[in-house]
Amino acid sequence: MPVNLSVFEDFNTIDGIKIGTTNAGVKQTSRPDIVVFELADTATTAGIFTENAFCAAPVQISKHHLANAQTRYLIINTGNANAGTGAGGYEDAIEICQAVAQAKGVALEQVLPFSTGVIGERLPMGKILPAIPKALEQTQANIWYDASRGIMTTDTQPKGTSTQFEFDGQTISISGISKGAGMIKPNMATMLGFIATDAPVAKDILQEICSELGNKSFNRISIDGDTSTNDSCMLIASGCAKVEKLVNKQQPLYAVLKAELEKVFLYLAHAIVRDGEGATKFVAIDVCHCENSKEALRIAYTVAHSPLVKTALFASDANWGRILAAVGRSGVRDMNVDAINIYLDDVCIVEKGARAESYTEEAGAAVMKQSELCVRIDMGRGEAGETVWTTDLSHDYVSINADYRS
Repeated sequence: MPVNLSVFEDFNTIDGIKIGTTNAGVKQTSRPDIVVFELADTATTAGIFTENAFCAAPVQISKHHLANAQTRYLIINTGNANAGTGAGGYEDAIEICQAVAQAKGVALEQVLPFSTGVIGERLPMGKILPAIPKALEQTQANIWYDASRGIMTTDTQPKGTSTQFEFDGQTISISGISKGAGMIKPNMATMLGFIATDAPVAKDILQEICSELGNKSFNRISIDGDTSTNDSCMLIASGCAKVEKLVNKQQPLYAVLKAELEKVFLYLAHAIVRDGEGATKFVAIDVCHCENSKEALRIAYTVAHSPLVKTALFASDANWGRILAAVGRSGVRDMNVDAINIYLDDVCIVEKGARAESYTEEAGAAVMKQSELCVRIDMGRGEAGETVWTTDLSHDYVSINADYRS
């Protein structure tokens, strides 16, 4: 079961965006597995993608199309990642784009494809191509919830959120969905994210916002330390809200819109961690007083990826020596262990590099039994800090991934 994560269904409509879903039977038949987004001709689109060298064919194509044309359609399939499929997989993804483009009378480059699922297998084109017209025929203004179900793979529940705010006498809406539960580690994770607002935003500004917020959210989560081949997060501005178009960061709308979008990005990223495969705990690794951000992240990820730390979290075992050892092997140069303090929430477990005199096993165990907790590591060497969100490592994680292809 997800860690303190409820299903969200009450999405705000985003004027200028329609969504269609259907089931092609790629891997399952119980929910949609094809999702299409139809964007108004006023829309701008931005995106960030996986840094895996084996990035999937749809990632390669989406990056190229996004850079060279105004996006009008997004099409997503689940159940098959179309990664590690060579030239044939690339041709399959192009054929899917062509099917959408021809059906709707747009250019090929105006269609972005996305896939998620098993790596190394060709797409079942005989199932997907006939399903595309069905999805396109059923586009509606507000079926975000159906779309959130349609992009799931090993997720136990759909993930989404929505918000509105007032600006210059107008209501501006934001809605977003994400998927992901395993193979989660920047940059980015086995995840897809689709976030949209009706605000009018220039493409360069939108890309800057997407990159910065993605780095603070989806690039700060880790479940198992594996970077996927298919990660994509798209930010869409339909341009239908009746406010002045955002074209520079000095405009009042910039700070307000960015702050509201940040809440959505963080919620969707945290939802992925909360629904991590086999997860029983939602854990923040907060590293502070470092020389720079890179150093803080290096320490945070070393702790977050440690199987020994993660299994101790699952067992609710306050085995603080595992955390200490992970910090020590993080590769930070000239580390002064005598300056380091470590906390479980507000319980100090390590003070000046050794077990805190005030620490008791009972106090540590009480924190470790919580479904949500923070491991705070104070390095005592600078002003920089970063937070990474992760999970424990349970028996169920092994079972889910051992049986993934069966």
